[in-house]
Amino acid sequence: RSSAKLVAPLGCLISRQKHTLPDLPYDYAALEPHINAEIMQLHHSKHHAAYVNNLNVAEEKYKEALAKGDVTTQVSLQPALKFNGGGHINHTIFWTNLSPNGGGEPKGELMEAIKRDFGSFANFKEKLTAVSVGVQGSGWGWLGYNKEQGRLQIAACANQDPLQGTTGLIPLLGIDVWEHAYYLQYKNVRPDYLKAIWNVINWENVSSRYATWKK
Repeated sequence: RSSAKLVAPLGCLISRQKHTLPDLPYDYAALEPHINAEIMQLHHSKHHAAYVNNLNVAEEKYKEALAKGDVTTQVSLQPALKFNGGGHINHTIFWTNLSPNGGGEPKGELMEAIKRDFGSFANFKEKLTAVSVGVQGSGWGWLGYNKEQGRLQIAACANQDPLQGTTGLIPLLGIDVWEHAYYLQYKNVRPDYLKAIWNVINWENVSSRYATWKK
């Protein structure tokens, strides 16, 4: 009976379609002047595409190791799966968190939750900016939802560590602070990039994510 239970998951893994690079919901130049077209094109078509391609390669190797019962190789592939899988997850969220019609402040339930958990929108913005500025090297600043406690939390993740997979928090808003996200325009002045990105935050998307998980 236990063997029969394994057939379906293994079959799903073997027949799984490869990950693909999602299309942006706007043109590369749509977020200018806050994030220029050259950055967006390289970020999406080169960096995110590389995570997708490398994830597919790692999963293919993992599938082969799984079929062979090669646990050593399965374990050795975990860093590649985490890094490239996280890169794909994080960027897929990031693109939808941004909008040429973004900026301003959220409304409704999300705004009420922000006021409840951070005191005010200004306090929230200051804290998320500070956490994102303070990421050492490469990583992400996040607004997450702690479903068990029913409250919003701010967190930072190193490299491409996915928020939910490493902290348990559900990702609502992610800010990419890898240098490839801003260097061509803002050089090494990360605070200037973080000041600008608030002008293109898609609060409708963040609010929708919050409403979905709050249910």
